[in-house]
Amino acid sequence: MYRQSRNNTTGRSRLACANPVRLRMLALAIPLLLALLLTSCTSNNTAPPIYSGGASGSNEVERRAQPASSYSHTFAIIYPMQHSLYEMITRKAEETAKRLGVRLIVGAPDEANLEQQIRMMENLIKQGVDGIAIDPVDPVTLTPVINKAVKAGIKVICFESDAPESQRLAYIGSDNILSGRMMGEYMDKLLKGKGMVLVETGMSEMLSMRQRLEGMLNYLNEETRIQVLDVQYNEGRDQKALSDMELMIDDHPHFDGLATLDIISSSNAILIWKAKGLSRSALTFGMTPEIQQALHNGQVTAAVSQNEYEWGHRIVELLLSAQSEPIESFHDTGTIIYEKGSAAEALLLE
Repeated sequence: MYRQSRNNTTGRSRLACANPVRLRMLALAIPLLLALLLTSCTSNNTAPPIYSGGASGSNEVERRAQPASSYSHTFAIIYPMQHSLYEMITRKAEETAKRLGVRLIVGAPDEANLEQQIRMMENLIKQGVDGIAIDPVDPVTLTPVINKAVKAGIKVICFESDAPESQRLAYIGSDNILSGRMMGEYMDKLLKGKGMVLVETGMSEMLSMRQRLEGMLNYLNEETRIQVLDVQYNEGRDQKALSDMELMIDDHPHFDGLATLDIISSSNAILIWKAKGLSRSALTFGMTPEIQQALHNGQVTAAVSQNEYEWGHRIVELLLSAQSEPIESFHDTGTIIYEKGSAAEALLLE
């Protein structure tokens, strides 16, 4: 940041007395310096985010992993929202796209938003991209536009959350009912079969959220005496997740554990645990550097991961394979539970 001189008269007198040759050299040097600065800002492969105002007034983000050029194919990834988890997936996808000579377009609403996902799909259909990977916030409503893309010759796959009634070619992720059941089993282990828990989850229309909740509740109801005191949906909004959990904790101060079934809830649970200094059991979902650090520091008891760091690679490779050959309809990335000090956490920290 440049600071303006307090003595403008002195500044002008020095400039007037300067050597004319030096002034001409300075005049030539300034454009060259500006050119070098502009070159350094645009020399990397990743273009800066492009912000385009949506019809609803909120922003959509579209990032091209590489400048438009002569690539073999153009693929797009549509996330449900912006979050550090999806930034991690994007980095892996960009690495794979660069290696395979593929152009990549990435779109994400500011917060989970069905209308923006539909609009992104429509724009990509008009562009005539070769493949789309989408994490659908509402599988029923998005099915017609997914089918429209497939009819236009675009290869479409889903990841994290599925749209099974659509004509999408494949789903990348895990069995979310099984993942939810694993969370129930682990909570059973933590609380020794009895106690009271609070649950925060994501979007009520998102299939993965409904399946995880179903799997966990079924296990707790059938196999334990653990009581679920409250279940709240944040609908993909950070502030709602934060206020939901604060209110649940105030309403049920004697709770024994918290389970968060989506990445938005998990991130905000860490904030609450830090702010309140809570020592209750906290079981989160998803793995990011933030959650990894919270696990290591003891703010999170355990974290359930569907090996999300693999999704970026798999998305690009699968879309490329689909251009020339049939692909399997389910690509299971598995589910793992990370605990502090466990062998799994040690591998994660490498």
